[in-house]
Amino acid sequence: MLANIGVTGLAVMGANLARNFARSGYTVAIHNRSVEKTDALLEAHGDEGSFVRTESLEQLVSSLEKPRRVLIMVKAGAPVDSVIDQLVPLLDEGDIVIDAGNSHFDDTRRREASLAEKGLHFVGVGVSGGEEGALLGPSIMPGGSRESYDALGPMLEKISAKYDGEPCCRWVGTDGAGHFVKMVHNGIEYADMQVIGEAFDLLRHAAGIEPCEQAAIFEEWNRTELSSYLIEITAEVLAQVDSKTGKPLVDVIVDSAGQKGTGRWTVISALELGSPVSGIAESVFARGLSSQRDQRAVAQGVLAAGTEDLGQLPADFVEDVRQALFASKLVSYAQGLDMLSSAAGHYNWDLKLDEIASLWRAGCIIRARLLDEIMKAYDGGEAPKNLLFAPTFSRVIADAVPAWRRVVSTAVRLGIPVPVFASSLSYYDGLRRDRLPAALTQGLRDYFGAHTYQRVGIEGTFHTLWSGDKTEIEAVDTH
Repeated sequence: MLANIGVTGLAVMGANLARNFARSGYTVAIHNRSVEKTDALLEAHGDEGSFVRTESLEQLVSSLEKPRRVLIMVKAGAPVDSVIDQLVPLLDEGDIVIDAGNSHFDDTRRREASLAEKGLHFVGVGVSGGEEGALLGPSIMPGGSRESYDALGPMLEKISAKYDGEPCCRWVGTDGAGHFVKMVHNGIEYADMQVIGEAFDLLRHAAGIEPCEQAAIFEEWNRTELSSYLIEITAEVLAQVDSKTGKPLVDVIVDSAGQKGTGRWTVISALELGSPVSGIAESVFARGLSSQRDQRAVAQGVLAAGTEDLGQLPADFVEDVRQALFASKLVSYAQGLDMLSSAAGHYNWDLKLDEIASLWRAGCIIRARLLDEIMKAYDGGEAPKNLLFAPTFSRVIADAVPAWRRVVSTAVRLGIPVPVFASSLSYYDGLRRDRLPAALTQGLRDYFGAHTYQRVGIEGTFHTLWSGDKTEIEAVDTH
């Protein structure tokens, strides 16, 4: 019996994807470097579908129908290259190697080009939804060649999450596009979680609302335009009481947030593209700051607060926080989508933002009600240059701006850090301002480095003779 697909790497994500394929009616050949994991999967879940047990990559490949489809689910980086190196001599022209881990998109582009020279397809697939999504239906963002998707896509669509019957899986573009889109998804996820944390902090330490009470607030917010998976589970986490101490669980968890790299990669890639993702960047830096526990401990004894006593906060403060949260959340999506547009031009990808938004409506971590409106904003007609310019969202932001400003001002006066609330508001203000201080920056750059500048209303590039008579001359554009 030949298998439809092979899976190598049976840690939780790999095992759950293999089970998902089997539950969906496919015969799945499974392999792991330690055969004990293969046998453990079969013992626990072998009755869920049709599996083929293999003990080596040679057995795995020989058990597959052609074109062979081999899905790798191992740790990103060198382990992926190691498995590819072992697989390539065993494969024939037209076979497909799939990397469904969180690999860096540049690695995916390199691997795709290398395997193409050997007549093989390499597909970098972004998979979001965690362990549960991998089993029950994730959001799937495949890259690679269109030809490879024709052979692989129907299988991925079948195991993906569904939204109103539509699969949350679609070919997004060539070479590393799938992993790039997943990376940006994770960047948005970082910012989304950080603004939720900032809202929690404000409600707790500005308004004095305890976690159990906040759980009810977030539950209510989940019935508004904020409705999303992350808001839903925030209510559950805040309602959880620690069985050992009787305290809210959130109070006994160490306040140091980890990261696996995709948020950091998003920020580095954005810098390389010149794409301003300030909210996403601040969320990554906030995790870094939270991890500097030794410095934070010292700071509590040496850094003055200089805060104000604001007395009783207005009764509508909770609603203000809700609006500020939604506005900041919109900015994180706007920045992520703008980054995708920049990447499309830079890497020659045909990224369709409405289709990408559709992939995030179910199965993934950032699934949210507002994605339907985001799809509409980019579907048909002339797409907005920025998500915030779409009429639906520009109206929503306009309504939220006064509350947003009040919340950021209150946080600053109370000494409560709100890096993403504040940077998102600054991004919004930076977009809408008629003039920015970049004019002075250019003047300074020209002074110390003769970097030149352009003038308002006059074509050409100019330089002032700062060390001479300070006259202006037309210069060769060095930008």
